[in-house]
Amino acid sequence: MRTSVYIDGFNLYYGAVKDTPYKWLDVHRMCSMMLPNHQIVKIKYFTAHVSARNDDPDKPTRQQIYLRALRTLPNLEVILGRFLSHDIMMPLANPVPGGPRFAKVTKTEEKGSDVNIAAHLINDGYKKEYDIAVIVTNDSDLTEPVRIVRHELGLPVGILNPHKNQTSKVLAKHASFIKQIRTGVLSASQFLLVLTDARGEFRKPSSW
Repeated sequence: MRTSVYIDGFNLYYGAVKDTPYKWLDVHRMCSMMLPNHQIVKIKYFTAHVSARNDDPDKPTRQQIYLRALRTLPNLEVILGRFLSHDIMMPLANPVPGGPRFAKVTKTEEKGSDVNIAAHLINDGYKKEYDIAVIVTNDSDLTEPVRIVRHELGLPVGILNPHKNQTSKVLAKHASFIKQIRTGVLSASQFLLVLTDARGEFRKPSSW
């Protein structure tokens, strides 16, 4: 089965690798372990460039190194959306009587990846570039494109859920199969500490 994999990068990060030692993740190896009977012909990794924060000024640098690592993988394409970070006033959930009712917070949000995944999933299906599609996500916003590919194009769509909690019920309703990404797979799917590309050698960020 020719398989294309569509990875929601932020969903994978926050669901499976944040606050773990597995951030240096080789997604091709992970997918190969999770899909042992599939011929993975393409991996599309959807993300956005993050912004530096006062408490983590090196965040963009680490991300660029990781994207560089991903681009060493065969048949992998990085597709970028937008990452927004701005300060806004938000109401406090439990304000102290007589105290302030609002607080300034830094709100960060990623824009575009779910739309980009939907567009590529459907377009690639129409062009018959895969026999089966697999999405790495637990985002219910992708329910409709999954439904279209399953029921309009007649192609199977599997879900690799990076979160510990149950797969979204509305997403699961239309999925051909669902697998939970296990910690053991993440541990066994790490890049080498030192990698080489056309620009030379580079290594895993030390702060990771």
